[in-house]
Amino acid sequence: MATYAVGDLQGCLEPLQCLLEQVAFDPARDRLWLVGDLVNRGPQSLETLRYLYSIRDSLVCVLGNHDLHLLAAWRNVERLKKSDTLREILEAPDCEELLQWLRQQKLMHYDEARKTALVHAGIAPQWSLKKAQKYATEVELALQDDSLFEPFLEGMYGNDPAKWDNDLKGITRLRVITNYFTRMRFCTSEGKLDLKTKEGLDTAPPGYAPWFSHKERKTREIRIIFGHWAALEGQSNEPGIIALDSGCVWGGSMTLMNVDTGLRLNCDCDAHGHVAPASTQSLPVC
Repeated sequence: MATYAVGDLQGCLEPLQCLLEQVAFDPARDRLWLVGDLVNRGPQSLETLRYLYSIRDSLVCVLGNHDLHLLAAWRNVERLKKSDTLREILEAPDCEELLQWLRQQKLMHYDEARKTALVHAGIAPQWSLKKAQKYATEVELALQDDSLFEPFLEGMYGNDPAKWDNDLKGITRLRVITNYFTRMRFCTSEGKLDLKTKEGLDTAPPGYAPWFSHKERKTREIRIIFGHWAALEGQSNEPGIIALDSGCVWGGSMTLMNVDTGLRLNCDCDAHGHVAPASTQSLPVC
């Protein structure tokens, strides 16, 4: 049995299938970890979601900001933007089945045996592993609670407050937790977020730095696998920090990594959706 992690799919099904074929992925035996942003921007959001649902018993999935946006549009179609490729999902006959499954997924997964966390964007530097797990669970329970589901989705949009406070309550508290897990790139050492800057490591505003680079980060004892930050091109400069979003939907490649060996495969997809042969890269496990 092998366990693989793959970067942001964003509705790009063919590169995923190319990678899984290269490693002879068997859903009956192997496991696939998804860093979130399963849908949107790419050409096959509905087909991607259907495929994942068909192998759901073999998946560990955390939610990204685009997945949460899809759930919000499901409850309020006016949330859709011109650049979204989600309407086909919302109009599909199996929409209810697919999105009821999606709302059950995690915000954070932790594998104790591997001392490895799976998240979409990152873990706030001021949070311990225990606190991060607790806060992720708060949002997961809200998504699964019929009385909180729609109020949370309506209130999750926005950049404020920009910093965690233990006294935060209600939807405001859930919004800040969600922003850390699904939208964070740069922050201060105290965890104040900058949610506007989206480029590479050297573009941090004054006083800010990549979330994983702060020396006092409280999760340095674990390995963290994440996506979201396409400008990193699937690389980071920090031990134990595994960036997997290599910008497939933006003309880059999709990256799949064996969680235990660190072996990586990259598969490119051109503008016409044609998939190039996968290439291999080996990186340290931690």
